[in-house]
Amino acid sequence: MHFFLRLRKTGVRKPLTGSVLGVVLAAILTLSQQAGAGDAGDYFKITVVDAETGRGVPLVELRTTNETRYYTDSNGIVAFDDAGLLGQKVFFTVKSHGYAFPQDGFGYSGVALQTSRGGSAVIKLPRINIAERLYRITGEGIYRDSLLVGKPTPTSRALLNGLVMGQDTVQVAPYRGKLYWFWGDTSRPAYPLGNFHTSGATSQWPGKGGLDPDIGLDLTYFVDPEGFCKGMLPHSKPGPVWVDGVATVRDDLGQERLIANYMRMKSLGETLERGLAVFNDREEIFEPIQPLDLNAPQCPLGHPFHARVAGRDYLYSSLTAFEPFPCVRVPAELKQVKSARAYETFTCLAAGERYAKAASRLDRGPDGRLHYGWKAATAPIGLKEQEELIAAGKMKPEEALLQLREVTNGKPLRIHGGSVCWNAYRQRWVLIGEQIGGTSLLGEIWYAEADTPVGPWVYAQKVVTHDRYSFYNPTQHPFFDQADGRHIYFEGTYSASFTDNQDPTPRYDYNQIMYRLSLDDPRLALPAPVYRLSAGGSTAQYALKEGMEAANAWGRIEAIPFFAVPADRPHPPGLIPIYAQTDASGTTLQSEPPAGKPDAPPLFYALPPEGLGKEKTVGISVPLYAYRDSRTGTRLYTTDPARKAANLTRSPQPLCRVWRNPMTSVILDYQTYPLPAI
Repeated sequence: MHFFLRLRKTGVRKPLTGSVLGVVLAAILTLSQQAGAGDAGDYFKITVVDAETGRGVPLVELRTTNETRYYTDSNGIVAFDDAGLLGQKVFFTVKSHGYAFPQDGFGYSGVALQTSRGGSAVIKLPRINIAERLYRITGEGIYRDSLLVGKPTPTSRALLNGLVMGQDTVQVAPYRGKLYWFWGDTSRPAYPLGNFHTSGATSQWPGKGGLDPDIGLDLTYFVDPEGFCKGMLPHSKPGPVWVDGVATVRDDLGQERLIANYMRMKSLGETLERGLAVFNDREEIFEPIQPLDLNAPQCPLGHPFHARVAGRDYLYSSLTAFEPFPCVRVPAELKQVKSARAYETFTCLAAGERYAKAASRLDRGPDGRLHYGWKAATAPIGLKEQEELIAAGKMKPEEALLQLREVTNGKPLRIHGGSVCWNAYRQRWVLIGEQIGGTSLLGEIWYAEADTPVGPWVYAQKVVTHDRYSFYNPTQHPFFDQADGRHIYFEGTYSASFTDNQDPTPRYDYNQIMYRLSLDDPRLALPAPVYRLSAGGSTAQYALKEGMEAANAWGRIEAIPFFAVPADRPHPPGLIPIYAQTDASGTTLQSEPPAGKPDAPPLFYALPPEGLGKEKTVGISVPLYAYRDSRTGTRLYTTDPARKAANLTRSPQPLCRVWRNPMTSVILDYQTYPLPAI
């Protein structure tokens, strides 16, 4: 992306090539690698640690009273060496995205340290973010300050790797025993313009020669004779070449092949050429093998994942590179990926239809209900198309597939980029995505869960925030999951681009940063769908996903009347357990365990009903009422306080408060089963 931003600044229309800079680059590399060879006793070592975990925090700004700024490296260290201030008591203002140092009586957030050569100090920094920032992955000087003070570093190339100063937007896939990493535009030390034909690297698996993802990432770049990242998809025509949808498939011989969608760009929003490419292992580059329609989803896009349908391996991917929701699939075979007829989309358009805004023909049954499903040769519907159909009156808001909203206040979220992966700990599909808007245009990262790949995606929790700074195109790394998925890892591009910030962070700007998210954090106890099932006759039962699978009951769903917090996860204080007692008349939901079963587990957790009026909501929670059918004795549970039926009598008080389901349709894909990321 920086290609276009930098061309506007410099007026240069074409990146420099050739070997004339080789000597200069080699000299810069030598000097950079020697930067850590000084005497550690020359510096005052300041270590900033996460107050909760004790781990060093990267990207913390320490600012003196004369506006001199220092930034912690990936170990959380600053090597302070100001000759005029060493030996003095120095006040440092402490500031970092997603962290908050306490203010003193005058409103200053910082600490005064008595500095000295060879001395040290530790600053404990409280974290606001739910996710923890771990380290910078790319760029120069990742562990610069650590080397200056004599602290060991986890990576073998701690200062300058592949002559990379900055890299945009990561793609990664396991391939033939290694992890293969690819990035967009890459800057270098020798000139403001660098490599715009995609950069690449490999790393070893954790535990098989690679680092623990908690510690760092050791990359081996594909480089040219000068030592700089070479173009992974060289092209004779002008314009940067980017790749996405990087994934593995099998060829006709059963061999694993690495594929990618490539795009030759004219501008950020205009594509000149698009095609399918396959990695050449001997030449270590991608080679185009098939041109593609600029607008049709004839290649996996975004961050694909493997899943099994009816015993067959499929690649699931998104509508565009910038929408994480998996609505396109194709068998994970090279010949199928090359065939436009092999692709299916999860859509509400009538089979075989193209999207035509208000003229689009939707798939509605005789009862008027909108039907979603996997359909061949049919256009997918993304967030933009969904909004246009609603504005045109072709679709009601409650019929829409994409319903993501903030769990704290119910405000709709516009997710721009991200990825969806299966998580073994949650036993659900999890989303990491960036919001358009918030503290900066592309600076907030959100977490959500769904029972199936296509949803229901409804409630989300913010896990990372950046103040007037972008953190775009985040992606999960499921092959790094630890503790059976309890800890997940994701990275994104940290950049001042698309913000009003005119002061980019030295070394960190336009580079990749790794975060870790612990899914046992009670703040991530998100509401999940509660299903109402037909149980034969007029009776009804209620279950969450775990109960659905145990009873193989997906085919008996009548509705999703509300959302509640699953009983098997840590949850914040204040929630109450709700139990289910089932007999011949159906299920009764109650706040006490069933008679004679004091150790019975709850069906779900909800908020208590205290203080509620008839229709009052607390936050975005709503009262859950029980209606009794006078003819059958069965109970119906709904958030509708005024349901009309002659035979129904409503309980005078709600049982609890739950979360509203904004969707009127049951839209699921329960026949898709996850495959491991390895």
